[in-house]
Amino acid sequence: MEKSTPAKSKSPSKLIDARIKELDDWRGTTLSRLRNLIKEVDPDVVEEWKWRGVPVWYHDGMICTGETYKNVVKMTFAKGAALTDPSGLFNSSLDGNTRRAIDFHEDEKIDEEALKTLVRAAVTVNKSTA
Repeated sequence: MEKSTPAKSKSPSKLIDARIKELDDWRGTTLSRLRNLIKEVDPDVVEEWKWRGVPVWYHDGMICTGETYKNVVKMTFAKGAALTDPSGLFNSSLDGNTRRAIDFHEDEKIDEEALKTLVRAAVTVNKSTA
């Protein structure tokens, strides 16, 4: 029996790479695209691996998470309620005072420019409260 490498010994980026590969369907493709958009907006973003397998992106605080479920890839912005969303991307977790989320479904087109604007705004909010 081969011994598996403990998750703590792998870098968060490698764990996210493995998760995307493991999904091997539209969810992996979507998570990969979201990750690339975040990195385009903020090349200094820090990737973490939290809560038993959730990619999390930070810059002067948490920007967002990238959770994968059977029928949705959920991008939750930690301070989403403080962000202006002129394109109406937020479609989940709308009742709370802090977080907001976007649920991406199979075959759904990502409004990349609007999403990049939200990520930029999240980084700006983090910097202003850091």
